[in-house]
Amino acid sequence: MNALTHEPIDVAVLLQKVTTPLAGAVVLFLGTVREMTGERRTLALNYECYPEMAERKLAELETEARRRWPLVECAIVHRLGRLELTEASVAVAVSSAHRGDAFEAGKWLIDTLKVTVPIWKQELWADGSTEWVHPGATS
Repeated sequence: MNALTHEPIDVAVLLQKVTTPLAGAVVLFLGTVREMTGERRTLALNYECYPEMAERKLAELETEARRRWPLVECAIVHRLGRLELTEASVAVAVSSAHRGDAFEAGKWLIDTLKVTVPIWKQELWADGSTEWVHPGATS
C-alpha cells in the first residue's frame, strides 16, 4: 500500500495493513511537523508533488525494499497540502519475520524517499517568510 493523501494519516489503519501472523516485527516511522528548524520557528508546512511521478517512485521504493529484505508487508503514505505543527507528514510501516530486517528496511525507505520522491515542502516561517525545500534536502 502506497498512497498520497490530503487527509490526516491514520496510523491505526496503516498498522493494520502491515500486521500479519507471518511477521514477528512491525516498524512504523512517522515524520511530523516540528516547530524549530535551526533558529527559525515554523508555523506550518505545505507539501506539493507531481502525483503520477511520486506514486511511481513510491512503488519503485517498495519493490526495491522487498528485493533487499524479506518483508511481509510494506506501506508508505505521504501527506499533501497544509500541515500544522505535530501533524504526520509521512509514514513508513513495514513488517517482517525479524526486527533487524524491519528496522533496516524502514530506515532505508524513509531515507531514500526523502531524496528520490518528487515531493516539495514549503516552510511557512513565523516571521512571515516562506521557503521551498526540494527533495533531497535534509530538513
